[in-house]
Amino acid sequence: MRAIDYEKPGSPEVLRIVEVDEPSILENEVLIDVSTAGVNFADLRQRVGAYALKPEVNQRMGLECAGTIVAVGTAATPWQPGDAVCALLPGGGYAERVAVDSSLVLPLPKNVGLLTAGGLPEMAATVWSNLMEIGRLQAGQSVLIHGGAGGIGAGAIQIAHSLGAQVLATCGSEEKMRVCEELGADTVINYRTTDFVDVIHDVTDGVGVNLILDNMGAAYLSRNIAASAEDGKIVTIGLQGGKIAEIDLGQMMSKRMSLHVTSLRDRPLVDRTRIVRGVLEQIWPLIECGAVRLLIDSSFDLSEVTQAHARLESGDHVGKVLLTVSSEPEQLGTSKHRQ
Repeated sequence: MRAIDYEKPGSPEVLRIVEVDEPSILENEVLIDVSTAGVNFADLRQRVGAYALKPEVNQRMGLECAGTIVAVGTAATPWQPGDAVCALLPGGGYAERVAVDSSLVLPLPKNVGLLTAGGLPEMAATVWSNLMEIGRLQAGQSVLIHGGAGGIGAGAIQIAHSLGAQVLATCGSEEKMRVCEELGADTVINYRTTDFVDVIHDVTDGVGVNLILDNMGAAYLSRNIAASAEDGKIVTIGLQGGKIAEIDLGQMMSKRMSLHVTSLRDRPLVDRTRIVRGVLEQIWPLIECGAVRLLIDSSFDLSEVTQAHARLESGDHVGKVLLTVSSEPEQLGTSKHRQ
């Protein structure tokens, strides 16, 4: 089968199509014929050698996909060959077929197709695990979402809005500001022209925000602390602004703050299984009722993976970047009967 690989870390041009053996499945796994796969910043970090992978995980890129099940292990209930699904992957989504534990597989949300669903699992799992499980975001609380027009940020804005939170978001252009407003953000800040800390203090009368979903890491750490309310939480899910920074523990202590730095790929299977269950129970209904939609920037053929990485790396994208792997006819989700 075809898959994407590279010989050594580097620019998008190091990526190439290779022929590899089709994966075999264990008794608790299913084999998915991949239709679409999401492109994520973790893939970019892996490509440049900045993402240390555990030896037991799939070493190829691709942390989410949608497709059709073609084989089922003896213990991989309740799935059957022919089921149209999407899945949260430990790797390997940039390929024509991928094996994954059955507990990480989700039915397609009603009226969502395979050509879209490949970008859903990582967004939904990231938002659920960080805003809802770690952040405990409640109606009436405030949340700051950095990168509001990106694939994760766009989903986070909609989900936080659906929960009844006061939503603030940062982004880097007038166009992206309009998108964030349309998605439900109450306050949108252009970080290129405005200090988000000043705006947050103005909007919250100096109180600060209860929760921050941060994709920047080191570059924003001190300002995130300054923007946080007492008992506030910062959840860092990305290191686009670097990984090393000084931290003012005194300021955090005086506010009784907490800082969480998390990732999905490195979590034990039992944790990822719990997250997928939470997504099915709490995020899928929001998608099916129309309160949340996946914002798609662009789709590229598997052979155009270098362009897909370059698009995400440019920072110009609005929403998710996808890879189209298979040209199978579109299938729409109908129900959640498989779990």
